[in-house]
Amino acid sequence: MVGRTAERKILEERLASKRSEFVALYGRRRVGKTFLVRNVLEKSFTFSITGLSKATLANQLNNFNLTIKRQNKKIKFEPATSWLDAFEQIGVLIGRSKQKKKVVFIDELPWFDTPHSGFISALEHFWNDWATKRKDVLLVVCGSAASWMINKLINNKGGLHNRVTQRIRVEPFTLQECKALMESKSIRLDHYQLVQLYMVLGGIPFYWDEIKKGQSASQNIDRICFSPNGLLLNEFDNLYKSLFDNAGRHEAIVNALAKKATGLTRDEISHLSKLPTGGSLTRLLDELEESGFIRRYIPFEKKSRNALYQLCDFFSLFHLRFIKGVKHFDKNHWLKLIDSPKHRTWSGYAFEQICLGHIDQIKKELGISGIETQCSSWRSKRQINGTQIDLLIDRRDGVINLCEMKFSVGVFVIDKKYDAELRNKIGAFISETSTKKSVSITMITTYDIHTNIYSGNVQNSISMEALFT
Repeated sequence: MVGRTAERKILEERLASKRSEFVALYGRRRVGKTFLVRNVLEKSFTFSITGLSKATLANQLNNFNLTIKRQNKKIKFEPATSWLDAFEQIGVLIGRSKQKKKVVFIDELPWFDTPHSGFISALEHFWNDWATKRKDVLLVVCGSAASWMINKLINNKGGLHNRVTQRIRVEPFTLQECKALMESKSIRLDHYQLVQLYMVLGGIPFYWDEIKKGQSASQNIDRICFSPNGLLLNEFDNLYKSLFDNAGRHEAIVNALAKKATGLTRDEISHLSKLPTGGSLTRLLDELEESGFIRRYIPFEKKSRNALYQLCDFFSLFHLRFIKGVKHFDKNHWLKLIDSPKHRTWSGYAFEQICLGHIDQIKKELGISGIETQCSSWRSKRQINGTQIDLLIDRRDGVINLCEMKFSVGVFVIDKKYDAELRNKIGAFISETSTKKSVSITMITTYDIHTNIYSGNVQNSISMEALFT
């Protein structure tokens, strides 16, 4: 299995625990939750079941009856007619199991909670009145419907309040993990090719499984995203509808954020998405953030009420820039777009998002992994010659790394114009913040920077190679 070192360790520790455990995994669709659980725990399963999408209570119970019959040949159960019956039968299986730890895995848990089904109350009864009285039950549940997992399970205000003993948010792969996944399939791509793919696919393992040996990044993107049978051609609508109730509101927020790379305030999101501000907007933003689609960050020396929200899901950004609204794609569509102004603008933003998702690797390259830091952004208040900084690393040792992230097809050249921009950024930042710390320019580029008369202000230069560590 590639990656997931921390998650695997948690599951193994819960399996070895001397008490009953209730583990909830959630995360973006296609991120590999089920694969993770089955890879680590399948040999210990006492019972496992997967919910049916958009099915009735009768069909869900029929699914349960067929599943328990298939997985258990020794006990003859009468067909369960309610979820109380179903969990009672699971309890009988556990009681007769000789396994040291009885593992029950319920996949796509939210799909079982059909209207008036009594599923939640039956789950509460099973856990509170039965499983917790034993020391040998490991209940593992997961689901992609983040709003349900967060609001009805993890933040449950009723009988399941604080009953989850371990929550695991399954994150997308890092660049290094995507590289390892490709190498496990004997697909050899250099770091530049991998970065290009990551800017489209993010770290979603299911998408990376579509990469074909012998094709360049651009060829793979063309086939996966723009061909009539491409895996991701119609993925966007399916993605949000499978995760959220009334997904149109979530999509409205994502559409608004896609229009401004630097991020939006809560009020700006409300205005552009035409959604009322208030508790409902807070819930929508929380659901998108917990699902890994957006990032919330607080600008330098600001309060939490000044937080900005930024779209950080790579595929969503790519879809909205290049797929949405286009009815027909010519052959080699993506190859023809390369080096167009639209492509260059998107590449720059997507590369910035890669860097923001790999801050630990950047800190490691700077040699400051052991130093307490705060990462943020900053916007100048100046009406004339205003500027912004997308990544500041504020260090406890009296230094601030002002990071500039640039995507290019070769070594990045700082010319006279860009040198003036950097000087303006430093000057504006020091003047407006009155910081007493040393401000250090850090360039993060694909192939490093060219040494010339204008590169002297750069204190640290980091290439994409560091992002793979």
